[in-house]
Amino acid sequence: MKNNYLMRSLTFLILLLLGTINGFSAVKQELKIGRVELGYPCPAIPFYFVKAELELPYPSIMEVEVAINGKTLRFTNLHKETDTEDLNKPVLTHRPPSGAGLSQDNSIYNHPYVIGWVKWEPGMKYDVKVTVRMKKEAKNSDNDLFISASKTINAPQGSEAFDPAWKKYKSVVLSETAGIARKAEPVEVLLAFYPDEIKDLKREVRVVSVDPETHQLTEVPCQVFDIQEYLKEDDLAPDANGKPTRQVPIWLPTVTARLAFLADVPAKSSRVFLVYYNNDAAMAKPYITDLHMQGDAPGLQIDNDLISVVLHPNSGHLDQISLKKRPDFPLYHRKETNGAIHWNPEIYTPPTPWTHTSDWKPPQNMKSFSGPVLASSEVWGNLREIPQVDASVRYEFYPGKPYFISSSVLRINETVHCLALRNGEIVIKRELITHAAWYDVVRDSVINYDVTQMPDLTDLKMEADVPWITFYNEKTGVGFAGIQLSYANAGLESSPRLLNPFFYITGGPWIYWARALSLSFLSSNMQQMIPAMKGNIFSEKWAYLIYETDKGAKPYAPVIELQKKLTNPLRIQLVEEVDDRVSKTVTEIFIDKGKSGWEGRETGKHATDK
Repeated sequence: MKNNYLMRSLTFLILLLLGTINGFSAVKQELKIGRVELGYPCPAIPFYFVKAELELPYPSIMEVEVAINGKTLRFTNLHKETDTEDLNKPVLTHRPPSGAGLSQDNSIYNHPYVIGWVKWEPGMKYDVKVTVRMKKEAKNSDNDLFISASKTINAPQGSEAFDPAWKKYKSVVLSETAGIARKAEPVEVLLAFYPDEIKDLKREVRVVSVDPETHQLTEVPCQVFDIQEYLKEDDLAPDANGKPTRQVPIWLPTVTARLAFLADVPAKSSRVFLVYYNNDAAMAKPYITDLHMQGDAPGLQIDNDLISVVLHPNSGHLDQISLKKRPDFPLYHRKETNGAIHWNPEIYTPPTPWTHTSDWKPPQNMKSFSGPVLASSEVWGNLREIPQVDASVRYEFYPGKPYFISSSVLRINETVHCLALRNGEIVIKRELITHAAWYDVVRDSVINYDVTQMPDLTDLKMEADVPWITFYNEKTGVGFAGIQLSYANAGLESSPRLLNPFFYITGGPWIYWARALSLSFLSSNMQQMIPAMKGNIFSEKWAYLIYETDKGAKPYAPVIELQKKLTNPLRIQLVEEVDDRVSKTVTEIFIDKGKSGWEGRETGKHATDK
């Protein structure tokens, strides 16, 4: 009897213990969802999003999947509870699909939160389901534990969403870093699309700014241009032995386009702009700005409310520029040969005549277009009588800006020997200018020089990377300036061989500034021939500005102000949703057989196609 009692007691204790353990396990293996919110775009999360705070039964390596109303989200970011971000600045960390496809996350999570891209509508109800795969190690195992939980939430009321007829959008975060508020600042981004998402990009695309306080959307002028298509599909057919070449395509057909739009961004802040597309029924939107282009290429005229620019009828180079508020004082050259203001790139390879891009009559190639945000003129081809040298000049104009951007490239196709190799030359009639000014880096000061007293063909020298330079007339109060945005010399077959490169001003019947890349013509030994080597490329980019001089001690003050703005452009970060067709695995094609570098690494799940 006593033994039976002891046996029953022991059995009861065992059952009680098992029940306790099972009950404890059931509690411990439960996923809990804490706070869930549907949020508006902000610089750190620049899309409409869902954020869910999670509580795991115990710390673990994990994978997470979020579904909204039964649809699994492809764009999700998993964060530890200790992760903090300034929501007013662009995000620092992000794990793209290629990263997730090539490696496992072996971090330990306990109370994580997950953020997902979801295009929610105000006032609508959404079922949020979170599924977690808990793992003992980075690689997946049959012993991994799957747990899930759900919550239902209502989207915020208030700010209206963009028209749902536009099915998709991309996000652009702009950040201002110079402490200068930007108003209607031109911005350009390159975007990529799938062919079936678009019918007519120029007609469909809309850009809206997001107010960080009210979340209101405001449409801004935009312009789509330079559309390129790559429609070839990856061949997944089996190889000659009938074996699969690969399970998923390495690439997908793609359409790319450049987008320009006007942005307001306060000083030292970031703002979100949403680019909506994928609406077959969209009508073309006629944005009206003050930017206009007229005439026949190459002799175009470009105007906005501040400036008027005329391009030379033969070459398409800057021929005249005037300030709208001072129409009686246009700037021009019209003295030597072609008479344009902007003269080069150029090269002098005697006995071939001295040849400038401004000598084209007409250029071999011309391309121009205009819209509400950007007007562009581009000319390129061989230099006249010198097929060994190619060059190009591109101008870009914007609404409401007193400047335009000039980009030039000189490419040496075959080695030539020269007395002059120059770029960046601006020539103006001597009588229109009284002073020149520039920042001298050696003296760490601004040089302000009275050129009316300068003897003919006396050179004023400065460093090749002079940040800005200006001519102005103290009597008319009109000035012209160049702000250097970039300058590069490179070589493919051989490195550049430049003879004493410098920047300089000189005067005669005209006054001009120019970049001397190799200019033995102005050296002590003016007849020595210097090689311009095959494969050498010389490029530069300037902002050319016409302005009204300041009445204070620094007439060139507007140049310094604009130079700070243009050399500190808005910083751009593009954020896109992960499309459903994006594969969850990644295959890389290596040129040689060998190791991938991921062998033996716990997080690696690397596949290669050799």
